[in-house]
Amino acid sequence: MNPLPVTEADLQGYVDGLLPQERLADVAAYLERNPEEAERLRTYRHQNQALHLLFDPVLDEPLPARLSARPSSNWELLRRYAAVFIVAIFAGAGGWYLHGAAQSSPVGWIAAAAGSATRVDAPLMMARRAAVAHAVYTPDARRPVEVGADQEEALVRWLSKRIGADVHAPKLAPLGYELIGGRLLPGQSAPVAQFMYHDGAGRRLTLYVSTDQVQNKDTGFRFAQEGTVNVFYWIDGKFGYALSGSIDRTELARIANSVYEQLDKPVR
Repeated sequence: MNPLPVTEADLQGYVDGLLPQERLADVAAYLERNPEEAERLRTYRHQNQALHLLFDPVLDEPLPARLSARPSSNWELLRRYAAVFIVAIFAGAGGWYLHGAAQSSPVGWIAAAAGSATRVDAPLMMARRAAVAHAVYTPDARRPVEVGADQEEALVRWLSKRIGADVHAPKLAPLGYELIGGRLLPGQSAPVAQFMYHDGAGRRLTLYVSTDQVQNKDTGFRFAQEGTVNVFYWIDGKFGYALSGSIDRTELARIANSVYEQLDKPVR
């Protein structure tokens, strides 16, 4: 008797650990015959792990003082539903989360659910999108970027054309980081660019470049942290920048200063 064909539902169930036991052997055999599909599923698992890393801390957030009069059991239930909702939506959507988050901020949703009128400012939301993009793409060992550093000129031309402004990849070799390449990502209402770097130990940094800013006022360096990802971000004219990495804050600040100095000069 021939086994049933492997469907996309089977593959997604395999990634999420929900595949029925009787289908495991069929899917494992299918992936052995289709290495590209196996690589795709490994990427999805990396994305799931990264998204859990970023959003699972919601489960550990303390009860706000202003809500202390409310039954804690209700708050715990709401908080857990919020965290599960976020991870489920983003893990299922993969990279498309970067577009969806711009339309409806999960942070804003949680704040509203908790009874807060506070909304996250646009530069901070840019930093959070950059952190999630960093967490999603840097674990990928084989295809972390769309265009590699060996085609840097073509990469820069392509990204500049797509985001509608001249961009370039800062030179970080003096600081120990070499360019891997870059990719195009969806922003709030326009495409954004991501450059990726790595050092000799394999640690990766990403520079997120956006012209998709609600406010164009210049800002100094600001710092944010999402899970284990540290981010320095700033607005410079029509550009928004976010440098992300799971490295020491002092080292990241030193690199961010170098990036700022290079981007503040005309491209030669």
